[in-house]
Amino acid sequence: MANGYLQDSLMLFFIWLISIVLVRAFLRQNRTKFRLPPSPRFLPIIGHMHLLAPIPHQALHKLSMRYGPLIHIFIGSNPCVIASSPEVAKQILRTHELSFLNRPKMANPDYLTYGSADFTFAPYGPYWKFIKKLCMTQLLGGPTLEHLSPIRMEELKRFLKLMQRKAEEGEQVNVGTELMRLTNNIISRMALSQRCSDKEDEADKVRRLVREMTELAGKFNLSDSIWFCRNFDIQGFRKRLKDVRDRYDAMMERIIKEHLEARKEGNESKKRDLLDMLLDIYEDPSSKMRLTRENIKAFIMNIFGAGTDTSSITVEWALAELINNPEVMEKAREEIELVVGKNRVVAESDIPNLPYLQAIIKETLRLHPTGPLIVRESTEDCKINEYDIPARTRVFINVWALGRDPTHWESPLLFMPERFLNRLEEGNLDIRGQSFQLLPFGSGRRSCPGASLALQVVQSTLGAMIQCFDWKVSTGSVDMKEAPGLSLPRAHPILCLPVARLDPLPIG
Repeated sequence: MANGYLQDSLMLFFIWLISIVLVRAFLRQNRTKFRLPPSPRFLPIIGHMHLLAPIPHQALHKLSMRYGPLIHIFIGSNPCVIASSPEVAKQILRTHELSFLNRPKMANPDYLTYGSADFTFAPYGPYWKFIKKLCMTQLLGGPTLEHLSPIRMEELKRFLKLMQRKAEEGEQVNVGTELMRLTNNIISRMALSQRCSDKEDEADKVRRLVREMTELAGKFNLSDSIWFCRNFDIQGFRKRLKDVRDRYDAMMERIIKEHLEARKEGNESKKRDLLDMLLDIYEDPSSKMRLTRENIKAFIMNIFGAGTDTSSITVEWALAELINNPEVMEKAREEIELVVGKNRVVAESDIPNLPYLQAIIKETLRLHPTGPLIVRESTEDCKINEYDIPARTRVFINVWALGRDPTHWESPLLFMPERFLNRLEEGNLDIRGQSFQLLPFGSGRRSCPGASLALQVVQSTLGAMIQCFDWKVSTGSVDMKEAPGLSLPRAHPILCLPVARLDPLPIG
């Protein structure tokens, strides 16, 4: 037994020693060949991983304040560059965009998406271009969103009715949980013509499945970062990944089969959903690019992953800010009552006439972007400022830090929606990727194609919550701490008592 312990210790020592030699050799070679951005001291094997806890985007922001807006680090054995200023972000996402159009291949999301058969992680190329065009013209284009808008309003009214019952019963609500149900039902009906909560056990099953997949996709996997771990499952992810994907696969195969059978029978009674549109291409022999079942299942996974957690968390952060800033809540309420009145609920069509509500969402996305880090990988050697970025370097753009840059934002830590109203004439605070101070949906070719849908859901939901209820918390204010996670979750749930403001509630 003692001999075995000695052998293990010697093995670890040699691994540690070899890693030091290799990393230092790599650095010497690249320091000679390339002029790399400044870098903190690293540790053997793990590189700079010890500096990224507990919340990576916050830790990276602290490093950028010390070393500058462009820094070089190692996450394990992976060379990475961190961009933390609008000027550097613009160079990466616009000036040299063609060098940074791919995402790094990571084990967990690659497995969950059937080998990156989806849209989010697929490499830039013919398939990705085909799906992006399909998203913008059909799946998530204006006509489709308009066609499916009644579904979103129906689900919003269901949510408001539930809040009304809670108000009548004097019962506190876990706001994040109920918002997640709302967005999950919206996406489920738009994508699959199924409402998750028709059966309570089915609702819980789908919600747990979506959340489990999202969490697993964002988990740090040693096999992605440390070269000698790549063939080992040290953290035991493989079994969990297989289990959750098998459950998702079984659910999607059942739903696809039901859709295909209904199409054969010529059942035109239901609204066409996003899955129907994908199946049109799947069955069309003349399509420019044929979709496989794996492509379809992976794309639907993207829709759920991007459309449920992120939207519900944005509304939750916005409500938290409004509770802590009651004067902003009151100003938004006055705008809604002036434009919409008290006899109907705010609708998506009202949003263009509610600039202050739009400013609240922009300010929320500035402080609490649900995609705090944009991740890319360089496909060729490139120069940013005076520094070299070698090919196959992972690039992280810290969107969270951009929103807190004091050189571009007045009082950046304060919640001030007025900053967007006061600067409208400048035309440089677009949230769809034209302003590099504000990148909640990314920028350029790989920007989020679901931005319009997300904004419609988030703005109309928050507007209705402001219009119809007061939100009382027993503590008087809401804690604003973040938790680790891919979509910037809150550390603590918001527990509120909704108090109806309108009697009767104008929801039909």
